[in-house]
Formats: sequence, structure tokens, C-alpha cells
Amino acid sequence: MLRKIRVILAAVFFTLITLLLLDFTGATHHWLGWMAKVQFLPAVLALNAGVIIGLVVLTLIFGRIYCSVICPLGVFQDIVSWLHGRKKKNRFFYSKEKRWLRYPLLAVYIAGSLAGLGTIVALLAPYGTYGRFVNSLLQPLYMWGNNAMAWVAAKADSYMFYSADVWLKGAAPFIASTAIIVVVAVLAWRGGRTWCNTICPVGTVLSLLARFSWFKVYFDQDKCKKCSLCSKNCKSACIDFKNYKVDYSRCVTCGVCLDHCHFDALHYGHPKRKAKPEASGKAASPTRRAVLLGTALVAADVAMATAKKKVDGGLAVLEPKKDPGRSTPLTPPGSMSASNMSQHCVGCQLCVAQCPNGVLRPSSDPMHFMQPVMSYDRGACRPECTRCSQVCPAGAIKPITAIEKSSIQIGHAVWRKKYCVVVTDHVQCGNCARHCPAGAIQMVPIDPADDLSDLIPAVNVEKCIGCGMCEYVCPARPNSAIYVEGHPVHRII
Repeated sequence: MLRKIRVILAAVFFTLITLLLLDFTGATHHWLGWMAKVQFLPAVLALNAGVIIGLVVLTLIFGRIYCSVICPLGVFQDIVSWLHGRKKKNRFFYSKEKRWLRYPLLAVYIAGSLAGLGTIVALLAPYGTYGRFVNSLLQPLYMWGNNAMAWVAAKADSYMFYSADVWLKGAAPFIASTAIIVVVAVLAWRGGRTWCNTICPVGTVLSLLARFSWFKVYFDQDKCKKCSLCSKNCKSACIDFKNYKVDYSRCVTCGVCLDHCHFDALHYGHPKRKAKPEASGKAASPTRRAVLLGTALVAADVAMATAKKKVDGGLAVLEPKKDPGRSTPLTPPGSMSASNMSQHCVGCQLCVAQCPNGVLRPSSDPMHFMQPVMSYDRGACRPECTRCSQVCPAGAIKPITAIEKSSIQIGHAVWRKKYCVVVTDHVQCGNCARHCPAGAIQMVPIDPADDLSDLIPAVNVEKCIGCGMCEYVCPARPNSAIYVEGHPVHRII
């Protein structure tokens, strides 16, 4: 019964959070947005005390239920392991906890967080890893399916669906996302929960609490026949049937062992307190160093938190724009600064998936790999849109209103004379000034002494909010004559 309940809950959580990550319209966030916010690392980074306390209490009562029910990467590993298990039965065996690997990796994660190395935070975060997998690999398939349905509906004069552009948001992030999920899948295929119990920082922290959980899987020694089926089917490799022991730091309470015990020798509940002949001076309690590492993870994050081709009217193919080579990358309004983004973002790319203007994409910068940056080659950051700030579960992008966004300066526009069509082609333009929502651009004579000379843009950097509308609508190609340079720290104007 335990396994059936766990499987049903895991299937529901996994399906719904996958739909949340697949959705590119934002329609599901109103109902399912909370599922991203109950993930452990995003909750810690966002200082969501209610969720953190809830997950800690859940672990202290039921064990590592989070890993087998709530965490989408954990459920993904279970699915891969289950598929292999259909071909090869009784394929696992007990192995000792690899503290020499898991705790140093946790220390690396903490050090990377304190140093602001967003790449380490993003690559090791389990929710972020699964989010990138969905965004990079599954969402394009989902969108192609949507576009096919839109085409069919249009033939029937129905507009229930609308087509969306499917495009590669970055070659390096795509390759990295694919490589990481392949590694996770291979480890799950071969060893079940290897990633969870050796690499994942969340699994390591929760393992410190799970040792003291109230409900546990435990042996009834009088009934055990030492058939070893429990060990051979434990994907966490945590059951030592010879000594009637379960390593609770790695047990994710999946219930598989209970189903395979034919002698009713395994139970899930509060172990009865009685003398155990196998007990020795070697306690299974965590070392002081491990506890300090787990505490340091939460403390470090708390400390950081306080601190398709486009065409012109269907007539001519437009040449893609080149990256202007910004000295400072642009981070979304609400992120406050590049430092805050780097320290809090887990790289789940939920904001990238739900950006309706195609402005956000994962960074290829080694220092901020997989974290969102802004680019204006496919759209502009419209002042009325606050979608990314509403969906971020980790506090990397704080919730803001449209009114607040209109006064946040994330960068300023810079005009480049050598690319402007007014100078190169001697034609009248003014696109940037006409479309600027902040009124920060005015057209002035190129020759101050001649009022009849060609007009060029002049940028009032005090009024510019860095929305990128000027860069997006600029007709100069492949190099835009006006682009937005980012600010390391955002300011209110």
C-alpha cells in the first residue's frame, strides 16, 4: 500500500510540474506555480521559511519522501530505473555510503554559492537540472505538436490554438543540458539512485535529517529469512540484509523492498525500541562534519539572499541580428543585480520557457552558465509584462508590478553611428524614437548648425529603462545601430 500511494503521488507531482515547465503561454502558472516553489533549493534561495520548515518536518516524520515524490529529477530517475528493471530483475546490491564523494561535492556547492559561481549552483541543483531538460529537449516537441494542432484547427476555421516559434536558445546550454540528463539517465539505468545519493546537494542535506525520521523501514529479525530480495531490489543500495540494517540517509521510502519481502520481515513505521544484538559502538548517526556541512548550506544561501526566419511583411527575408557584445549582460527587471541573479538562480529556465517576448535565454558564459540573460534580437522586454518575476521560485527575480517595472533601469541604450541607416544610407528613420516606451530617445540634427540635416537619435540615459525596444525595431542589420548596455546593479529612476 505504501508503494502504491507513493507511486500515485509521484506520478501526479511529476506530470503536473512537467506541464508547468512545458507551458509557454503562462496559463498553467496560476494553478501550478506553487509546485516550483515547494522545491527545496528554490525555497532556500528565496528564503521561503514556510516551505523550508514544511520539508524539514516532512523529512523528520516520513524520511526522504521529498526525493521520491516531490523532486521531479528523483521521479525521473525512478522511471528510468523501472524501465531497466522490467528487463533485468534483482539487479541491485547493498553498498556503503560514499561519504568521501557526497560531502566534498556538498562543500563545493556551498563554496560555489558563496563565491557567486552561478554555474555550480545551476549544474548541481536537481530541480534546475530537470527544468533545463524539459525546456531544452521536451518543450520544442511540445510546441511542434501545438503548431500541428494549430494548423489543423485553422483548416477548420478554428483558433483554439496558435502557432509559436520553435528556436534554439543557445547551442552550448542545449548540449550541456542534454549531456547532464544523459549522465543522470545512465546512472539511474545502471545504479538506480546513484545521482541522488552521491552528487545531489539536496539529497545530501536531507540525508542528515532522514537518519532521525520517526517513520522508517525496519527489519523484524524473527521473520527475516535472509533471502536478499530486499537488497536486490533497493535502488538506493541502502539495505544490508545480512546485518538487518537500513541506511536511512539514502532510503527514499519508495516501498519497493516492502513489496518484495515475502516473509513480512520488513515494515514501515516507528521502529520498536528493543535491544538489538547487532548493535555495536559504530553508530549510524551523521558525523559532526556532515552536520556542519548541511547547516552551512542553508546558512550560506540565507546569507547570500540578504546580500524561424523572420520576414518583413512576408516580402523579404530579414538577416538575423548579431549579438552587440554587451560589456555587462542584461538581467531581468526584478533581479536587482547580476550578483543576486548569480547567487539565487538554480537555472531551471522556467522564466525562459514562459517569456512571451522571446527575450530570455540561458547564458553560455562559463561563470553564469544556464542562468537567464536578455537578448533583443527576437523581441523587446515590454514594460507591461512581468511574467518572469511571477514564475521564479528561487527569489532570483523578485515579484514586481508593471508600474514598478516601468521605473526599473536595467541598462541604457547606446547609439552606434557607423551602423545607423541615416548615416550609411542617407534615409530618414526614427524607428527607435517612435517606439521607445519611456520617451528616452529624441531625433536631433546630425549637424547642430543645420536644422535641415538628417536626424539621428539622442539617448537620455536618465530616462532609459533598458527595455530594448529600440534595439529590436532598429532596421540596421546584421549589427543594430542602437543597443542596450546592461547595468551590474539595477536602479529606480
